[in-house]
Amino acid sequence: MPKPNGFAYTATASGTVHITHHNRPATTLNGSRAARFLEEVTAGDHQLVMARWTGTYKHGNERTARNHPRNRR
Repeated sequence: MPKPNGFAYTATASGTVHITHHNRPATTLNGSRAARFLEEVTAGDHQLVMARWTGTYKHGNERTARNHPRNRR
């Protein structure tokens, strides 16, 4: 599985964090969630942390896998 890429974040003076994916807004974090994100992003892999916080770590094949005859119920 390829590593996530294309994420960037900006932290404002008011404590808000804006996360973008390929220059498109992905999510906005405020308050304690923004503080936890900033702690985590400085300690780990930036791209992976941002992918996990935005939920953009799926690769689009979930629907085809769900519709496969082996997985139908």
